[in-house]
Amino acid sequence: MKEKIFYDILKSIFIGEKIEGESGFTNLMKIKSLYYEKVEKLIRKDIENALQKCPEFKDELFDKLCDFFKRIFRENNFIYFSYNNNKDVMLLWKTNSFYYVKTYRVFRELNIELYGYKFFFDISELQQNINNEKKEVIYKLVGLRENKVIHIKVLYSENERTDIEKIIKELKNKNINITKEILERAFRTFEKQSEFDYFINKNPREFLKEQFNIWLYQYVFSGEYKIKEVQILKDIALKIIDFISQFEEELVKILNKPKFVFNSNYVITLDRIAKKPMGINIIEKILNHKNFPEQVKEWKELGIVDENFKGREILEFDLTGKRLSGKYQFLPIDTKYFKDLELEILSLFDNLDQSLDGWLIKSENYQALNTILPKFKEKVQTIYIDPPFKTGRDFFYRDRLKDSFWLTLMENRLVKAKEILNSQGTIFVHLDNNANYLLRFLMNDIFGVENFSAEINNFLGFNTKREIKPSKFIEQTEVILCYTKSGQHKFNKIVCIKPKYLIGLKNPKFKNNYLKYFKSLLIEPSYLKYFDEGIFPAFNPNLVAEISVEGGKTKIKDVLLPIWENGKFVLKKIFKKVEINGDDKMEDKYFINIVGNIWNDIYSLRYSKINYNEGLRFPTQKLEKLLARVILSSSDPGDIILDFFLGSGTTIAVAQKLGRKWIGIEMENYFQEFYYANGKKLIGILGRMKRVLAGEQSGISRIINWKGGGFFKYYELEQYEDTLRKLKYENFLKITYDVDIKHENGKIKVDLSEIYSKEKDGKEIDIAETLSNFLGKWIKKITEYEVEFEDGERINIKDLDYNFLKPLILW
Repeated sequence: MKEKIFYDILKSIFIGEKIEGESGFTNLMKIKSLYYEKVEKLIRKDIENALQKCPEFKDELFDKLCDFFKRIFRENNFIYFSYNNNKDVMLLWKTNSFYYVKTYRVFRELNIELYGYKFFFDISELQQNINNEKKEVIYKLVGLRENKVIHIKVLYSENERTDIEKIIKELKNKNINITKEILERAFRTFEKQSEFDYFINKNPREFLKEQFNIWLYQYVFSGEYKIKEVQILKDIALKIIDFISQFEEELVKILNKPKFVFNSNYVITLDRIAKKPMGINIIEKILNHKNFPEQVKEWKELGIVDENFKGREILEFDLTGKRLSGKYQFLPIDTKYFKDLELEILSLFDNLDQSLDGWLIKSENYQALNTILPKFKEKVQTIYIDPPFKTGRDFFYRDRLKDSFWLTLMENRLVKAKEILNSQGTIFVHLDNNANYLLRFLMNDIFGVENFSAEINNFLGFNTKREIKPSKFIEQTEVILCYTKSGQHKFNKIVCIKPKYLIGLKNPKFKNNYLKYFKSLLIEPSYLKYFDEGIFPAFNPNLVAEISVEGGKTKIKDVLLPIWENGKFVLKKIFKKVEINGDDKMEDKYFINIVGNIWNDIYSLRYSKINYNEGLRFPTQKLEKLLARVILSSSDPGDIILDFFLGSGTTIAVAQKLGRKWIGIEMENYFQEFYYANGKKLIGILGRMKRVLAGEQSGISRIINWKGGGFFKYYELEQYEDTLRKLKYENFLKITYDVDIKHENGKIKVDLSEIYSKEKDGKEIDIAETLSNFLGKWIKKITEYEVEFEDGERINIKDLDYNFLKPLILW
């Protein structure tokens, strides 16, 4: 009996509950089952041989093995999966040795009884979510089953949501009176029982051995024992641990292997093409291309051109010949419509990667950071992230992680982020009070407490009587934690010149009066917009003003204001010598101050709510002026800015406008040009960036006189889920891609289309970018047959050397 219990426990550790579907996760469970079949036979044989020397120890051996493995996997069942264990504090110390992979939803048919109502949740038409997209689960009433069981069908939808009122009405017609609260509670109960968090132990062998040694110590000192029996128990337990660890170590290797780049395209404005020799000829080919109408359709949908747009107006004619119309010079071309012209467009640039403004990557962020690390190691100047705040609610992303799980997720990603940051770099992490106290300890550990730079917040708010409003302390929940890579970090001091009373003023009439007074006294009209926008860029504070106090009077001489001209800020004198009375009458009207850690002039740090950013059709909490201050204070033009919790894309939009290079990483469905939420079609990140390149005038555009222009690449990365779906189990310790490795004429050949292909998977591998990430080399040129890197190395992409591919397909 104890023997059977032991093997049942061991089987549940490896396999768990049976799960149907076609996802990578279900394929992994099938492979685990095959592996376990081999493992169990070997374990049975080892135990049988061991007990020949001590047969009377059989029952106690199985009893002790049951005790250890049942305890360790009951208390640590999230070594592989977590099924909503509520003992979060107990878990906290364990998570630092794990990779947090993702939250899985594995739905099963379920019967629930709640407040006297019976529900049956039917998933017969539900396809398991095999990708990383955030699809919405919706519920529809089928009818009543026997004994008045409410039959609910569960479905995924990208553009539909559950109509609860309709369900209530339909049930009422069937004489079932149910409240909205009970119905929502039933849906939440179903979802809660269908979610779990997937972890992988970074070093399962070491972890399990440590746990066993602790357990064995307690066992040895708990009563009488025989050395021979203890040795048998130890030998068998360690062999089982080895079997478990070997499989989990394979999963760690798969998680951290370099990932393939898929479906890459470029977005480039026409002016970047026209400036190059033969550029006008290529533009003509674009205009005459069969897919040009599709490009025009996209421009119209994005609001870049109106319905009266005519493609023939893009080129103009004069005595010198054809030239690009100034009106349309910043139209963004997406090479997905012109794949046969893509290489010809790229050939215009002598150094391709250096010519790009940015890289937009669709991927789960740990996979992305791990993959691009060799290429961007120590090259990023500024990182800004706005991760899930751990609010306990879901928005466009899951935000209900436990403290320990959230810390594991953040630790995995911040360790990689530190490697990407250069020695003068700064990382800004935007949080609220649900998580900032947790992250401080984690950031201190990763970056060093000595490299803590600032905690930016907005606790201070002024009213017209210059009193601190108590309500401001309630409203304030957000902070930005700033850490540097080293003591030699780059920091551009920001100067804020603004009427004091504008902060906290609600009445537009008073605000306008102060502006008029300030304007008439000190400021030329053309400069006034800079004060009211809250954008105060970086420059040497010693050049700003000469300020002195003499006899109760403040003297200000030669105040300089930075003005955006030709892609950079230049200093211009705006004040003449002014004397300000010390009786506080004039002083109240403005202040000149080096910005510190109180940013009470920026709305995004004062209220935690969703805005529709600058009139665009996508929701965001972070306005462009906030990101402009972050970027201007910590970087110079040409530096690389990274955001790996990209959200609506504000960070990279501002970076583009401020002349920085950028990397943006996001995995959700709003990565694309458009996405659907609550039945509405909204502009996604890719669509937003195309509008930015086209010169849209939201956010900081008017302040810096943004006109448009740019060149960036966007692509998808292979995900852990993708890899799991492609795995096959060959033998005891061989788990590989389902691909044939052939030997021809003394060479090893692999056909990558056997793994991923456009026809089979909708995924076309970009070999050049894949190798660039893996080798850590920037691309100089791409041709049909080869990729050339900056160091001069050339690789034939049509006849790849197996040595380049091996780390990508074997682990």
